[in-house]
Amino acid sequence: MSKKIKAGIIGGAGYTGGELIRLLINHPHAEISFVHSKSNAGNPLYKVHQDLVGDTDLHFTGELSDDVDVLFLCTGHGEAKKFLQANTIAPHIKIIDLSNDFRLSQHAVLGDRTFVYGLPELNKAQIKSAHNIANPGCFATAIQLGLLPLAKAGLLENIYTTGITGSTGAGQGLSSTSHFSWRANNIQAYKTLTHQHLGEIGQTLQQLYPDSDIDLSFVPWRGDFTRGIFISSTITCDSSLESLTALFNEFYAAHPFTVVSNDAIFLKQVVNTNKCVIQLEKVGTKLVIHSAIDNLLKGASGQAVQNMNLMFGLEESAGLRLKSAGF
Repeated sequence: MSKKIKAGIIGGAGYTGGELIRLLINHPHAEISFVHSKSNAGNPLYKVHQDLVGDTDLHFTGELSDDVDVLFLCTGHGEAKKFLQANTIAPHIKIIDLSNDFRLSQHAVLGDRTFVYGLPELNKAQIKSAHNIANPGCFATAIQLGLLPLAKAGLLENIYTTGITGSTGAGQGLSSTSHFSWRANNIQAYKTLTHQHLGEIGQTLQQLYPDSDIDLSFVPWRGDFTRGIFISSTITCDSSLESLTALFNEFYAAHPFTVVSNDAIFLKQVVNTNKCVIQLEKVGTKLVIHSAIDNLLKGASGQAVQNMNLMFGLEESAGLRLKSAGF
């Protein structure tokens, strides 16, 4: 396209804001109009995101502008709704919210804006015509991508899931469990069976399998690394591994970032990419679905740009063909 998409970012000083800046300054069809941050207004972006030195001369601003096509909300949970209630956003501006404020259907409407749940592998058609997107949560994305084909096929009942995430999943604010001396050489289960992403996962499974009574038990873990999520979900299933692999490959055939692997997967395959890599293992009647993503990219900012691409009629993968960490 000849005219570049003008993007504004609210809450640009945090981890997801920083990732979004990195993606957009290298996007072939988008440009950043402004990056908003009350606490950093006037400072160059590279003073906060120091890896950007030499990449951009943009400064944070405390002002808003209507001269944008899309507005990304990278605020904390609960803050996006407050921001929209406190500020008048021109009707022509599309919104992509990275918080959990509008993900559940009962919270998806605010004034004249209705938010579509932005998981492209589930709602691609709706996203293409949407004006407002609720970007999925990171754990929710990884878990759901491992379950969507099974839900559509009616093969889910009781699901037992564990998942480990890096420290960036907790955000940039310091806490007793986020600083180096606690995280290093350490893991911990947290929010056992009560994680906040369970609501959106349940909503998605119900969308694909409306007459079901699916029970999902999820135990998340804090890991001693910075980026990435690794999920293992276990169900009982009589189908063969070959037929299940074919089911997954068919389901994701039109989705460029979700890949089914026949080999054992590992976290470094997806770190610094917008990919989700999935592996199936079967022993007897037990099926284990492993799925791995980068929590800041496919789990947040990368998926937000993927949604922007779809909303503006671009190639879905534009600006998102990224190199994995590898080693």
